[in-house]
Amino acid sequence: MTIKNKCPIPRIDDLLDQLPGATVFSNPDLRSRYWRIRMADNSIHKTAFRTRYGLYDYLVMLFGLTNVPATFQAEMNHILCPLLEKCIVVYLDNIHIYSRDMKQHVEHLRCVFEILRRERFYVKLSKSEFAREKVQFLGHMVSARGVHVDPNKSK
Repeated sequence: MTIKNKCPIPRIDDLLDQLPGATVFSNPDLRSRYWRIRMADNSIHKTAFRTRYGLYDYLVMLFGLTNVPATFQAEMNHILCPLLEKCIVVYLDNIHIYSRDMKQHVEHLRCVFEILRRERFYVKLSKSEFAREKVQFLGHMVSARGVHVDPNKSK
């Protein structure tokens, strides 16, 4: 029997409420994010599957398991705790870095990347956005002018 992880997933509107006053934004895209968290030893057998080549099971979390979102959110909150609500908001694997100006943003990026490096999270540069005046975040366009629904999502 699976015991549900009760870590709350943040409300998107609560995250967006933290952004007023920011003028510079970045969205680093994490690579292989869920694979970074090892399965509990007593749960590995629950992921077993059979192929014609034998029986296999996962040693790391994979997308689609019941507790993956809550477990990953808890992990991200723990790792990035010193920066939460100061210069970043986190929704599962979406990290959004926000700053008042470019000088502050460079320092915020340095702090975030220092933590990600220490924790062995990797950023996929080709899918990331850095130091932008306007970015897409969780179905919204975010800029110094405020938060608006992404027009591409409302058609």
